[in-house]
Amino acid sequence: MNTPIIIPAWQRPHWQPSAEEIFLQFYVFGKFDAIRVPSEPYGSLGLPAGVESNNHYHSALRQWEGYPLKGAMGRMFKEDAPVAYQRAFDAPEVLIVRGRFKDSADTGYLRDTLGVLAGLLDMGGVAILDPQILSLLDADAWRRQYLVHEGAPVRNHLLILRDNDARPDHSWIHTRGMRKFGRPDISIRNVPDRVLDRAGMLCERLVELEALGAHFSEGQSLAIEGIPGGVTLHLGGGLEHPDFNNTYVEFRWPD
Repeated sequence: MNTPIIIPAWQRPHWQPSAEEIFLQFYVFGKFDAIRVPSEPYGSLGLPAGVESNNHYHSALRQWEGYPLKGAMGRMFKEDAPVAYQRAFDAPEVLIVRGRFKDSADTGYLRDTLGVLAGLLDMGGVAILDPQILSLLDADAWRRQYLVHEGAPVRNHLLILRDNDARPDHSWIHTRGMRKFGRPDISIRNVPDRVLDRAGMLCERLVELEALGAHFSEGQSLAIEGIPGGVTLHLGGGLEHPDFNNTYVEFRWPD
């Protein structure tokens, strides 16, 4: 067991009550003893209300239609994270941590859940899969990403992607994982490749604002330095959207 790091719960100064829902889901692979999860050293008193955990024999879970280590997702993990994949694949048990609850004025729910995940790694967990951000990490890599002094930055909880857009030499910048904060993901279309770094930093700033509670509305104007007139935001998506599994806020980089 490594020296525990207290996981902070930050306030959300831009938060206002809303109908948004927060959703968390993790798969923890390993062999677990039937004892209380040692989450207190990480600042967690246990799973928050609305989050539950269910332990499964891995052999039984392999028959499940949504089993995440098979199909296209499994092939992706095997190629991108072969060590974590093999450790997860060989583990005899899988503990699924999953919850859905109302929007919150702070991130205590995330601290408490991550503290339990860290405790599970200390008592037999070997890898954690986060399907919302298509991430499979072995125990050491997970600790490096989330057990950070003063707290892991928002970008560590998300996936920020760049794909080719419709026009040559233009890209689409988009995120996955904002359901952890009960907020839409970000989508920036028509980004000239020469300003990719700038667009990436803007994307990080927007998800940080949302993680701190900000809301964006349909047709809202957003001022961006260096873009006369700014941009106009549009809302879209839904839980079944293949790119986000979430709603999204989108704007088009001006020509």
